[in-house]
Amino acid sequence: MGLGNCYADLQPRTELGLPKGLSLAESDSVLGCTALFHSMEIRHMRVKSKLFLLLGLLMIVALAAAGCALPMVADEHTHEDGADHTHDEEMPDGGFVIGVSNTLVGNGWREQMICAIKAEATASGMVDEVIVVNRNGGPTEQIADLEGLISQGVDAIILNPTDREGLNAVIEAAIAQGIVVVAVDQAVTAEGAYVATNDQTAYARLGAEWLFETLGGSGKVVEMRGIDGVPADTDRHNGFMEALANYPDIEVVASTFTGWDPSTGAQQALDLITTQEIDGIWTSGIDYPVVEQFQVADKPFVPIVGADNNGFVAQLLDLADEGLVGAAVTNPPAIGAVGTSIAIDALLGNNPPHETILTPKVFATDNTDGLNAIYAPDEQVGWSTYVDIEPFTHYNGSADVSACKAPGE
Repeated sequence: MGLGNCYADLQPRTELGLPKGLSLAESDSVLGCTALFHSMEIRHMRVKSKLFLLLGLLMIVALAAAGCALPMVADEHTHEDGADHTHDEEMPDGGFVIGVSNTLVGNGWREQMICAIKAEATASGMVDEVIVVNRNGGPTEQIADLEGLISQGVDAIILNPTDREGLNAVIEAAIAQGIVVVAVDQAVTAEGAYVATNDQTAYARLGAEWLFETLGGSGKVVEMRGIDGVPADTDRHNGFMEALANYPDIEVVASTFTGWDPSTGAQQALDLITTQEIDGIWTSGIDYPVVEQFQVADKPFVPIVGADNNGFVAQLLDLADEGLVGAAVTNPPAIGAVGTSIAIDALLGNNPPHETILTPKVFATDNTDGLNAIYAPDEQVGWSTYVDIEPFTHYNGSADVSACKAPGE
């Protein structure tokens, strides 16, 4: 009997419910062997019975053939011991070591930044140790410090960078070894690095605009900058110049670099106010020492722009009746805690955004409620009380930051 006769009464395989992995050609071969083997019995069956028998044989043999034809492969989630090892390589659940690189010593803002890093590391419960490398220096010294942290096997590095591009090679080397790197306060351009910073350009522009408006759009002003060449100083100077471009009658009679050192800024301010006619002063955060020099020289106050340093905020509140007019622009040292939170998030595999920028706020002397809200009578003069930054910080406010305790300390 020919194989064609065996299929004479069959419908297409999709209607018969044949396994989709079995082709009609394969069915022909299987059925041929089976039909020939049972030819005598099938010859006496009714057509309907023949159809169902053939269908059953086709399905059984096809499934067997398919099983023999396919190689035996283990499911990707199953091993020989029968256990599910899908999550064998789970993300770490803590025990991290965080390295910190700071290159400006004796500055209250930087001290609080480091304490905020420690406080957030402790509050997270995910960090075992914080290693702080703290000294005065530039890019050369910071590169050496970063290399040292890498050699100590830290899991993450938080740095306040001395250069936007000059540290890229060592930062990228750290990232290549699986170390999470977060630049805080100032930006870097290294591939793969995280950046968490106040908007430094806006910081300067907002403060300068307030000053120029307060002066009525004309007058002689001083620009007291930070450290020459570092990213934050460059960004702030750019912001200052952006504002200045809209006030053609404002004259900048002096521009200094304070190094963000209170004593240096104080001496510069004293020299300026005793030798020049000045209508207003914009500072890059060295503010309360400048106010003090007007008192030392017994000179009337001029409008002054500073940061949200506790000492300056106190002066704006306490000396308003004596004629002091000023504005505090926020630049919270708690950005260190923000960087810590981002580093931990990255170590846990949560893929946080690579850039986090805080928008500064301006608190002027006509906003006493706002100034009182950010003032803490018992806090250090060079520290900020603006320490809670949602959703990044998890410590207990200024108390934990002031304690300045890393895990294990």
